[in-house]
Amino acid sequence: MVTYRAGRHFLQIPGPTNVPDRVLRAMDMPTIDHRGPDFQAMAKRVLTGIRSVFKTANPVVIYPGSGTGAWEAALVNTLSPGDLVLMYETGHFASLWKKLAERLGLRTEFITGDWRHGADAAAIGERLKADTEHEIKAVCVVHNETSTGCVSPIGDIRKAIDAAGHPALFLVDTISSLASIDSRHDEWGVDVTVGGSQKGLMLPPGLSFNALSDKAIAAQAGAKMPRSYWAWDEMLAMNPNGFFPSTPATNLLYGLDAALEMLDEEGLENVFARHQRHAAATRAAVDAWGLEILCAEPAHHSGALTAVLMPDGKGADALRKTILEHFDMSLGAGLSKLADKIFRIGHLGDFNDLTLVGTLGGVEMGLKLAGVKHRSGGVDAAMAVLAAAAPTEARQAAE
Repeated sequence: MVTYRAGRHFLQIPGPTNVPDRVLRAMDMPTIDHRGPDFQAMAKRVLTGIRSVFKTANPVVIYPGSGTGAWEAALVNTLSPGDLVLMYETGHFASLWKKLAERLGLRTEFITGDWRHGADAAAIGERLKADTEHEIKAVCVVHNETSTGCVSPIGDIRKAIDAAGHPALFLVDTISSLASIDSRHDEWGVDVTVGGSQKGLMLPPGLSFNALSDKAIAAQAGAKMPRSYWAWDEMLAMNPNGFFPSTPATNLLYGLDAALEMLDEEGLENVFARHQRHAAATRAAVDAWGLEILCAEPAHHSGALTAVLMPDGKGADALRKTILEHFDMSLGAGLSKLADKIFRIGHLGDFNDLTLVGTLGGVEMGLKLAGVKHRSGGVDAAMAVLAAAAPTEARQAAE
């Protein structure tokens, strides 16, 4: 029997994130005729509005599917069987993307990483310079590696590709950075940006995205990978008129419509600043506890989540279990080779200062209950960071 617990569950994993009431209410509508004029008007609005989140003037294709599906769509629309793809081992999700590429019949080359840093732009550039025959057809990088809390410098990687004079396509996963961390599809010269609905967009899982460059759209003509559901061509033909070639996720699109309104009202740059502030406060708490942040390069610290190493051989899963049972809060687990070695604090999406203070309070109390060696005062350190930022934000709001 499930026992009632007062208050709301704290879902502080790095996605899926908490869905705000405004989005839930928008989805709580009768299913609509996806060939009718009301849907058409809404779809046109969403397909135009989503471009601003990707910072692109080009089309963004929306699928009913997970981010994994969007990975597949990015590959099958631009490449041919046997093509060589250069990827960078930033963590668990970069490894999964590599595995997916290989299952599709692509060849992959993985630049080895230590799971504590983002991708090395210089290493990518050197490998491309060495590829004088241009055998490499695409470079694939995860912007925000959700398993580690490390961000890769996408703009620098674009510069490295250009400096090498290499024609490879540039494919970037922004599943856990979209609408949380600054990402610039057009400015950074990304050919396909991959996204998902369940992180910074504040929706349930179920929508995935490909933002496209002109170069990516042109690559379809020569791409020989089998594709049907994930094909861009029919999407690009029908979307301008507000329709889809197959049945879309109508109620999730209602939710996306509301989420785009919310992001626009807050202002995307303010959204990014909020995430960076909460990340800085979280890192201050971790430092005060005397624990170690997994991401070893401060320039690569994520605004969406913080991964924390467990001390003294203590298991992270036991700590997470203690926190869940006593405080009804879920924290992210360590994945694959980080299993039971770290816990991940998600601070992205529909998230404010008081949510962060409550989250960090649960972690600090959980550390004590689980017998994990630490210092007290993490919550106070985080509140000091938040308080220091408050006057500046209040002044900006008044202006």
